[in-house]
Amino acid sequence: MTIEAVVWDVDDTLFDYTSADREGLRAHLAAERLLGRHGTAEEALAHWRTITDAQWARFAAGEVDFLTQRRDRTRVFLDRPELTDAEADDWFDRYLVHYEAAWSLFPDVLPVLDTLAATHRHAVLSNSSLTVQDRKLRVLGVHDRFETILCAAELGVSKPAAGAFLAACDALALAPHQVAYVGDHPEIDGRGAAEAGLLSVWIDRGGAYATVDPPAGPRRIASLAELPAVLGADTRFGAPSTFG
Repeated sequence: MTIEAVVWDVDDTLFDYTSADREGLRAHLAAERLLGRHGTAEEALAHWRTITDAQWARFAAGEVDFLTQRRDRTRVFLDRPELTDAEADDWFDRYLVHYEAAWSLFPDVLPVLDTLAATHRHAVLSNSSLTVQDRKLRVLGVHDRFETILCAAELGVSKPAAGAFLAACDALALAPHQVAYVGDHPEIDGRGAAEAGLLSVWIDRGGAYATVDPPAGPRRIASLAELPAVLGADTRFGAPSTFG
């Protein structure tokens, strides 16, 4: 089996979302004079991430649109359900200024993209919106590395549904067994891609999912430096992991 293309997740795979979110929220709460409202900065971030995960699940399930989940994240975090849409948008936009100031790629991203540039095609599949991820990839300087950028908000289907991964394969005019998917979430990315028939690669950077038992299907790596060997080696599902 020859892998001809790599489809990438963005947040916490290419882009260090967790660090940017932490630093951005800390700076935003300090500017808003809210830093002590939720205990320590780490406690505030944990609260923010819990709310984000819950609201994102509503968006992924099709219960709300992208803007609504943002506004509801703000209302729940501030415990101010009475905020108008405009007030919630203004608060979130002020957060974005600090969040975007902390944007960065992981240090292993550009080396692996350079290594694979001549041998594999590249695309993005994200559970975010195209407006957000298109701009993010441009600011980070890697937008032109990808043939196509697909996002759940426009596709109408989210990972881990097979339809999301198959849409990426269709966009590349390749069969699933010719495509690798690289993402940081063991279930949404790892199991989802494997069950859709792609070569699934779970990049475990030792973050929130480091203690999760790996699901059946994805290959587990600790650095993107391991990816070229995975793509060039025996790519049968269930082949021994290079992790560790």
